[in-house]
Amino acid sequence: MLPPFGHVLGYPPGAVFANRLALSQAGVHRPRQAGICGTAGEGAEFVVLSGGYGDDDDRGDVIVYTGRGGRSASSGRQVADQDLNRDNQALATSALTGRPVRVARQLPTGEYSYDGLYRVERFAPAEGRDGFLIWRFELHRLGAPASDLRYGTAPDPPSIGEPGALPASGDGPTPRVEAVVQRLVRSTACVEGIKRLHGHRCQACGIRLVTAAGPYAEGAHIRPLGRPHDGPDAPGNVLCLCPNHHALFDLGAWTVAEDLALIGLPGALRTHPKHPLDAAHLAYHRDRYAPPPTL
Repeated sequence: MLPPFGHVLGYPPGAVFANRLALSQAGVHRPRQAGICGTAGEGAEFVVLSGGYGDDDDRGDVIVYTGRGGRSASSGRQVADQDLNRDNQALATSALTGRPVRVARQLPTGEYSYDGLYRVERFAPAEGRDGFLIWRFELHRLGAPASDLRYGTAPDPPSIGEPGALPASGDGPTPRVEAVVQRLVRSTACVEGIKRLHGHRCQACGIRLVTAAGPYAEGAHIRPLGRPHDGPDAPGNVLCLCPNHHALFDLGAWTVAEDLALIGLPGALRTHPKHPLDAAHLAYHRDRYAPPPTL
């Protein structure tokens, strides 16, 4: 059975719980100690912000959440590297599937406030303030009203290969399942100009996709737009990429070295003399989203 994603009926955003036991008894966050609830295969259901990790950065609508592991229970400091197993993998899976994650914050009173649904926008390894490797997950609050994402309104379809994955016949209407869009592909005048300049050819792989309506490519912002990154919508901050390499770039599977060699992919970035890239934005992406050596 898949974990429940989305709101739990009877507990809207703003609901307050006396302690972790109350959260567990309500079914909002079942574990009584762990800050992440979910499975590596299906994604994270819920995370709790309680100030346990010094590398967390909670800005309300945007949260940079530190993964689980490597922290000393006595000192609260990081004493070992984190890996992408167990709960951390659950959050990474949520970034890939786009399923919503419930978030609660511990209040100064010791109580917990359920603050609604977030999506995992991106994730990457980084060196934490104590000098050890941590995994950082960037969560953005979903703007949909609570009634649009009620828990229990529609079950997830079974995975291919599971019992019931294929219908016995083609009769009847196709089931409708509520979903959350993971990311928005922005198309601005700046992005369109860069795509035309490169002939809609991917700067990572060189592929040019052609549809009946014409060529298709996507503009990837090197330093992401919006909080907490505040990257500009300017030519030096935009790459022309195919959809595959755009998604992989945003998810930290590859980045660009100072000499424009690709990190995480073979080869070098394709360039155009009329499209100089801002070295500071490339360094920003590289510092935060460079894939670990094992990838």
